Amino acid sequence: MSEPDALLLPTGPLDPAWVEREYNNRERVPEHPALFARWERDSAFVRETLPGSLDLPYGPHPRHRFDFFPAGDGTRLLVFFHGGYWRGLDKRFFSWLAPSYAAAGVSVAVANYRLCPEVRIPAIVEDATAALNAIAAHAPSARRIVLSGHSAGGQLVGALFTQGADRFAFDSARIAGGVPVSGVFDFRAIPLFSSNAELKLDADSARALDLYDRTPVLEAPLVVAVGGAESGEFLRQSRLLANRWKPQVRSLLELPTLDHFTVLDAMVERGQPLYEATLGLFGRGP
Repeated sequence: MSEPDALLLPTGPLDPAWVEREYNNRERVPEHPALFARWERDSAFVRETLPGSLDLPYGPHPRHRFDFFPAGDGTRLLVFFHGGYWRGLDKRFFSWLAPSYAAAGVSVAVANYRLCPEVRIPAIVEDATAALNAIAAHAPSARRIVLSGHSAGGQLVGALFTQGADRFAFDSARIAGGVPVSGVFDFRAIPLFSSNAELKLDADSARALDLYDRTPVLEAPLVVAVGGAESGEFLRQSRLLANRWKPQVRSLLELPTLDHFTVLDAMVERGQPLYEATLGLFGRGP
């Protein structure tokens, strides 16, 4: 079996119990409520203390909103899409990501989007595209934009990289890089996962969402990251994308001891490979 084939699931039926063990991150990390509480508490403090504009609209739905924290000369911008299996969480949990980048002179935008089961995942990709267009318009001086996202947000980053240039209302050459963290890029197992009660995927609609075998349209480099303590399936997902999208994927970071949620700490801690690699995508100079 070739290396790329070894990164795909075997043919034949999958065991639903195995799928649940591999993809249910909240069960795998029983302390996740405390992590979510910290995220929400720290984010509330950031919104109270860091200058920014909150709940800026990019569409008619109440979740068509983004927060924007300006920094430096405005030429560098990190856009972040949150996780939650396309069915939960909110941008208000993730403002805590902004201060370390603002300190480095990088503006940060954190976007919401509609959730399943109100909409399906393709509509969420449409929301991510609309949010990015609005953010780019809000920050016209941002010449270097890095797209980042965690879990479901990591999938949205990958999906944005496969959008045609005509989908963007700005010069897509402004996109300097992408950082999908712990994303899903092969959807074959997801219809067997319990969260599919809200995602409503069947084999065909899941296959249509696969990203690993698409060719990126955006030419910017990517850094793919995953926690070293995540499930074998989440490790496989990131390895698969890094393999199939090379050489555009600049590096694959498997971060030791970090799980599906604590991996985000590495995105903001100075000296951590993920933080330094994300900053590196912006390049040097004005």
